[in-house]
Amino acid sequence: MVLAIDVGNSTTTIGLFDESGVLHLRSDLTTSQRSTRDQCAVFLRGVFDLYGADLRAVTGCIISSVVPPVTAAICGAVELLTGREPMLMGPGVKTGLNIKSDIHTQMGTDIVAYSVGAIAQYPGPIIVVDLGTAVTMSYLRENVYEGCVIMPGIRIALDALSDRAAALPRISIEPPEDLLGHNTVGAMRSGVVYGNASMIDGMIVRMEEAAGPAAAVVGTGNAAPDVLKYCRREIHYDADLLLNGLYLIYKKNTVGKQRKG
Repeated sequence: MVLAIDVGNSTTTIGLFDESGVLHLRSDLTTSQRSTRDQCAVFLRGVFDLYGADLRAVTGCIISSVVPPVTAAICGAVELLTGREPMLMGPGVKTGLNIKSDIHTQMGTDIVAYSVGAIAQYPGPIIVVDLGTAVTMSYLRENVYEGCVIMPGIRIALDALSDRAAALPRISIEPPEDLLGHNTVGAMRSGVVYGNASMIDGMIVRMEEAAGPAAAVVGTGNAAPDVLKYCRREIHYDADLLLNGLYLIYKKNTVGKQRKG
């Protein structure tokens, strides 16, 4: 079994794949930037116990992290529990992705992972919309990462709105009853859901004008189900896109070594 872990700014996602690439376990945990190795180990063991999975069955692990304070802790936790050093996404890891970037090290490893997952599963060119802590929209052509746009995430924008406007409350992200809100909360929910859906629709049009029509538009990220269904453009939701990409990258970097062994 291959353990894939994505440490994001808000959420840490854990996936467990069998050797044929079938995802058997998926769990989302809140990322704590102050977690120690032992705390991460407790969380990981708890996830395996919760789903009845066996840590002894783990033959390898790959980790993507965009939260440097947590990276060492989660790597140490995996090694403590499995006895195996995890593969950490970064320089030296083969991805097969040709990245058009002025500074390659500035690209988040999560973006690289979901791009690899998208290229393997969908016809190109592809636009990937990731609604997480930030909203990122990436344009992929064959195995080439052409570029992206990055915007404030939905939760961040909502929190900033409430922090800066004393009369506006903190709200949950829920479907609005009407486009035109009839109270403050209703108006805010309409704005955040329809506003972000309209932003995504508009950015897709602009990206296609700049780079060409996309054969597939794929959405992922924790906030995606709340917004994508209100988009006018057809967008396929793939919750496990990033985890699948991590698994594919792990296999790309280990298959030859396993055969030699």
